[in-house]
Amino acid sequence: MDWIHPQTFRRIVARHRGDYKVQSFSCWDQFLCQAFAQLTYRESLRDIEVCLRSRPGQLYRLGIRGAVSRSTLAHANEHRPWQMYAVLAGAFFVTRAKQGLKFARLYSRPVDFATGVRCDQTVRPTGATTRCDYPAKLRRIKFYDAPNHRTFVFLTNHFELPAATIAALYAQRWQIELFFRWIKQNLRIKTFYGTSDNAVRTQIWIAVCVYVLVAIVKKELHLEPSLYEILQILSVTPFEQIPLLELLTKAYHPTQNTYDCNQLPLW
Repeated sequence: MDWIHPQTFRRIVARHRGDYKVQSFSCWDQFLCQAFAQLTYRESLRDIEVCLRSRPGQLYRLGIRGAVSRSTLAHANEHRPWQMYAVLAGAFFVTRAKQGLKFARLYSRPVDFATGVRCDQTVRPTGATTRCDYPAKLRRIKFYDAPNHRTFVFLTNHFELPAATIAALYAQRWQIELFFRWIKQNLRIKTFYGTSDNAVRTQIWIAVCVYVLVAIVKKELHLEPSLYEILQILSVTPFEQIPLLELLTKAYHPTQNTYDCNQLPLW
């Protein structure tokens, strides 16, 4: 954590009032606990609490000043007690409409044909199955892709974004898929500690910060191991009182294709 400038961290926290009404568990404590969880692959608040509280004499040296408990971790992650249905209600989707979709048009918005949008409608599904599965209103957008001479029909539950932006979101869906694939491959996020927007964003951004921090350490110390190997070493040595360079250089032993000359090879 020496690569994180404390004054810069405190200035950012003050700018966004991150420690507003905080009594003991500060933003720095939360960052350290979630960074620890990211490095050691802790999957739940209970897991973090048990592991940290098993080393009470070393928490102060690690920089954690506040008391660590599941309630403080959960409160810091949730920030406000949203219910799961509120989270789901706040999400939106963009998908292609199936051919033969039955719907009733409720309203049509004016469109700019220069953007490729051909229609922008508010509809309600009328099919026997779809109207039961999704009884709410939908937005139906028809878009013409001039370079490829193709016409697409999109369905979304977002009624505020411009129709051209909805079409662009669908066009960038593969980039979004690649981003989530990168998260799954490089960030150790198997479960979320909270379900609110604040909790999910906090956990993802701290995980990204830890990944970038390890990349900075690798570059600054000119380390040979890969980022994956460094993360594996750090995951099993979080409480070792060894300088980082010494730890990573001693723990890394590249395989050598040599054998004792007094020992006969098997093959």
